[in-house]
Amino acid sequence: MNKPSPLRRLLSLRAPSPAPAPAGPVDDLAQARALIAAIDAGGIPLYPGKVNQIARALGLEVSREAPVEETVARIRAHLQAEGG
Repeated sequence: MNKPSPLRRLLSLRAPSPAPAPAGPVDDLAQARALIAAIDAGGIPLYPGKVNQIARALGLEVSREAPVEETVARIRAHLQAEGG
């Protein structure tokens, strides 16, 4: 019978890894609501491409040159029209 290596013994003594954090919002409307909630709480969108991606997922046509503020306003209007 083989004796476990010192590394194996050390690894067996360490605490188990914590469970992975739950994933964020998955569906398009949830992502849009989370974006607007973060902005309303005083945050600023750091990645204009992500804002554009959320808008496109909602079915909005967005130019790459469109200002982020305009895109956020359109997302906000879309959510209000959806009832959220």
